[in-house]
Amino acid sequence: MSALVVTGTGTGVGKTVAVAAVAALARARGERVAVVKPAQTGVGPGESADLEEVRRLAGVEELHELARFAEPLAPATASRRAGRPGVATAAVVAAVRRLHERDLVLIEGAGGLLVRFDAAGATIADVAAELEAPVVVVARAGLGTLNEVALAGEVLRSRGLACLGVVIGAWPPRPELAACCNLEDLPVYAGAPLLGRLPDGAHSMDRTAFLAAARAGLVPALGGSASLGERSQPEVLT
Repeated sequence: MSALVVTGTGTGVGKTVAVAAVAALARARGERVAVVKPAQTGVGPGESADLEEVRRLAGVEELHELARFAEPLAPATASRRAGRPGVATAAVVAAVRRLHERDLVLIEGAGGLLVRFDAAGATIADVAAELEAPVVVVARAGLGTLNEVALAGEVLRSRGLACLGVVIGAWPPRPELAACCNLEDLPVYAGAPLLGRLPDGAHSMDRTAFLAAARAGLVPALGGSASLGERSQPEVLT
């Protein structure tokens, strides 16, 4: 099993689309893929959530959501307000390890690296450290991204975690100057390669179009899950 943690510089940057893209590419190669999401917030019972989007876009059926809270808040805050326990690091790690027969297990964080899942302070950075899994950071295009990516890179380095690289989660059809400059600047600030970019609106594509977008946006940078842990210098897509 290869495990890959997908986090973001914040909320709404395209983490779920990036997870679906990597999953779609792996499934197209015949790999067995599972996705684990420690906590989903802002979604009530019976409402469509992030993992349903992964199922629709990538065809993944092994989807594991460990906790759900209706209020659109950080998971630890939402769990406290709901009077329910959050998700501890050990629970997330155990869920991933139960999927050891899969070729690739993707773990999608909530918000950024240091957003807490529970009152004890469990974060997606803790999960990555426990699993010794590489991390992909999903960022937005445009102003403000460089500082966010630099901070994420600092957190990963301070914890001895491997940053596979950065993905731009929603590349605009008519990018402004700041977004274009990000293509050159993001690797410098992150201390890791730019792995590619997914088009804005990819979440609304059908499965065939989405797979084509994933291939165009992320290959060959994220070419094979079997070597994810070994790819310290993937090819940079521009």
